Amino acid sequence: MVIVYNDKLIPTEVISSKIYIIRGQKIMLDRDLASLYDVETRVLNQAVRRNLESFPDDFLISLNREEINNLSQIVISSNLKHAPNVFAFTEHGILMLSSVLKSKRAKLVNIQIMRTFVKLRQFLSTHEEMKLKLEEHDYKITSLVETVTQLLEPRLEEPKRKIGFIVKE
Repeated sequence: MVIVYNDKLIPTEVISSKIYIIRGQKIMLDRDLASLYDVETRVLNQAVRRNLESFPDDFLISLNREEINNLSQIVISSNLKHAPNVFAFTEHGILMLSSVLKSKRAKLVNIQIMRTFVKLRQFLSTHEEMKLKLEEHDYKITSLVETVTQLLEPRLEEPKRKIGFIVKE
């Protein structure tokens, strides 16, 4: 069930909770998208099958049994584990869905989904920059600690050489 919030269709948090990483790509499942578009999953999948030429491999991933089983442990859906096939859509595939479904709701939902993907990218970018800065500071702090440790260690004094001539007997 989709809830409308003051002219905003779906909060970013709801959409971002439905984004998973499969094969190194951020995806959304056909079931979650169907729920957001307020259509049945089979209707969404039929529209996709009728327009398969619009969904190349980098837009649409047909999950294998192992991936479905792994996802079913994360996703709370009793139907997912037993589904004969599950489609996963990348960001570009989701964009293509609005043209395939051709409803006003699909277009509005896609706008909100794209905004969520943008926010997610911005967050990850900021997170990566922060990680790099922390690593740089960590290196500098480690160097500083090593230098201070060396300065604080007592130095063993070498015996002083005597000045003058040494007469050997």
